[in-house]
Amino acid sequence: MSSTPSGEREKVVSKLPPSLQQELKVRTAQHRVDIQHAVEEGISAWRALGSNLPAVETAGARSFATWLPSGQWDSFRNDCGDRGVSLVQGLAQSVALWLDTHPAPGVQRPAVVRRVVVCNQKGGVGKTAVTAGLGQAFAEDSERLHPSGVSKHFAHARKDAPPGESPLAEHLPGLGLRVLLVDFDPQGHLTKQLGHDLLALDGDSLTKHMAGESKGKLANLVVTVEDERFGERLHLLPSCTDAFLLDVKLSGVRARESGLERALAPLEADYDVILIDCPPSLGLSMDAAAYYGRRRDGERPGNSGILVVVQAEDSSADAYGLLTTQIDDLRSDMHLDLDYLGIVVNHYDARRGYIATSSLESWMAIRDPRVIGLVGDLKEQKEAVRVKQPLLAYAPQCSQAVALRALAREIA
Repeated sequence: MSSTPSGEREKVVSKLPPSLQQELKVRTAQHRVDIQHAVEEGISAWRALGSNLPAVETAGARSFATWLPSGQWDSFRNDCGDRGVSLVQGLAQSVALWLDTHPAPGVQRPAVVRRVVVCNQKGGVGKTAVTAGLGQAFAEDSERLHPSGVSKHFAHARKDAPPGESPLAEHLPGLGLRVLLVDFDPQGHLTKQLGHDLLALDGDSLTKHMAGESKGKLANLVVTVEDERFGERLHLLPSCTDAFLLDVKLSGVRARESGLERALAPLEADYDVILIDCPPSLGLSMDAAAYYGRRRDGERPGNSGILVVVQAEDSSADAYGLLTTQIDDLRSDMHLDLDYLGIVVNHYDARRGYIATSSLESWMAIRDPRVIGLVGDLKEQKEAVRVKQPLLAYAPQCSQAVALRALAREIA
């Protein structure tokens, strides 16, 4: 046992079963408290009990260290002797008692299904990668810890930082939300990247549901993105090449701007978040996607809306101007409360020099909408696409995964 310089806390070393150590680590992160304070509370509660607790299995206990208020450990040691239990057993019971009195908080689900419309009519900016990664981050297991970027620090990343360097990160529980990824792009990149086939041209599809030509329930087309870290929470509505004809079909549909909403409405009760991977266009399909992301009656501002993905280069800025003009026209013409969730600067690599760094500064200078995410241009994403696996399953520790988790928390 050693004291801190101030003498207020002492470092204590004992043993604790690995399962209890892991559960304590996750639970304290869920409640946003320090491990040392949880152990302190657990020991205090254990000492206050009028009778002994049932024994806890301590076989295989491993070294465990923490900091406790000065004198608490010595008093606890004496109490263990008086009660006839070993120090390791007493500590295990104390930790178990704290866990029992601090159950895992339930997943925080939005009151209104969150609808995130990921867009930019410029191709190649990485909308699909951001949509997929963001959905994965929303769906990760809430009973496990995952490295997440601390979003408030990302904007201060050094311009000369290597692209593989992870942003400042902390390990946090997954968000554990039920997520639907909608591949709204006829090219089907999202569908293919996640290892699924496009829907058959002569079968049912989202396009047919939007055009009033459906052949069955849209839910029958939804597939699960398989990985144990997502459980059964991450789903995909695959694309079909008939979406190339969507604008033509919508032109003959009444209330065409609400076509996507009408199609997806039967699915909304099953999900907390629905992400729309938009095609690189400014046509009627984009109108329908933007309308779907509007703020509904009783929905809080920022729960749903437009997420714009850009790159740190000039042509991306030109495309951004066209997109925001269309969004502003929709807001005005249809009197919509349509929120921007923010801008994500994707494929960023400071080693590209002045063009990249000065462009990033220009994006950062925008105040409405503001930049809420910075994702590096790294090999892990390309490798995940090649092997048709979700990025957060293929390389969960990479800096892109860390940044996407930060983005999910920024939006959530």
